[in-house]
Amino acid sequence: MTSERTPSTPYGHVCWVYDDPAALDRAAQRFLTAGLAAGERLWYVAAGRAEPVVARLSAAPALRDALAHGSLEVVSLGDTYRTGAVVDGPAQVRAYAAATEDALAGGHRGLRVVAEATPLVRTPAQLDAFSRYEHLIDRYMRDRPFRAMCAYDRREVGGRAATELACLHPETNAAETPFQLYAHDAAGHRVGLTGELDESTEDLFGTALERADLRPVDGRLVLEASRLRFVDHRALLRLREYARQRDAAVVLRSPRAAAARLTALLDLPGLTVEVAR
Repeated sequence: MTSERTPSTPYGHVCWVYDDPAALDRAAQRFLTAGLAAGERLWYVAAGRAEPVVARLSAAPALRDALAHGSLEVVSLGDTYRTGAVVDGPAQVRAYAAATEDALAGGHRGLRVVAEATPLVRTPAQLDAFSRYEHLIDRYMRDRPFRAMCAYDRREVGGRAATELACLHPETNAAETPFQLYAHDAAGHRVGLTGELDESTEDLFGTALERADLRPVDGRLVLEASRLRFVDHRALLRLREYARQRDAAVVLRSPRAAAARLTALLDLPGLTVEVAR
């Protein structure tokens, strides 16, 4: 079950944090079965041997048939990503874009992937690069028929790393994720923001903003925050500084008038809160 902090319309980019591999199996089966019903090509990117994954997926009759007919493939993590290395985010997006176009050319309506990504985030450098990639691929998904479930074993990556990854997805099962920052368009200047921003999230929010690396369009960055439940002065100051570093204005669209009043009180040039009704 995904977190309550998901968009009202599913984006199809899910961070699945697990402690129990059986729970991942069930989630992956549901995710892939939905793609099968949508007419998409399906991949399961396995961190280990393919045979055990095939056996587990075959427990679902529809997926067993898909494996037999070739619309579902179990592929090696090493054939899809550079395991043991720091991911090249733009190159990885291009690889999935090519695979998506190939799926479309083959008569499918898109590409849907479950990826066991734990081995790709073991070191701090890997985690930083892969988190940046997660936002890049999220942008790509906004206007192309690619869907993905990114699976991370909390027992191996640790709670902090899992949260750093989950907060850059529009959908997650990790209920402890305090906020989510995700692409709202392919250009990279509009993002969605949900959850709560307070003293406990100050460092995490700063890290997420840096990794998202938002790009101004016409001198503006826009945060669509209709589902943001709380924002404190620290987060507003962080946004003002983020705007200054990028020589841009930041617009925070939120239904909470308190955020607008606080911004006016703090006198934060470069940051505007638009109260959306």
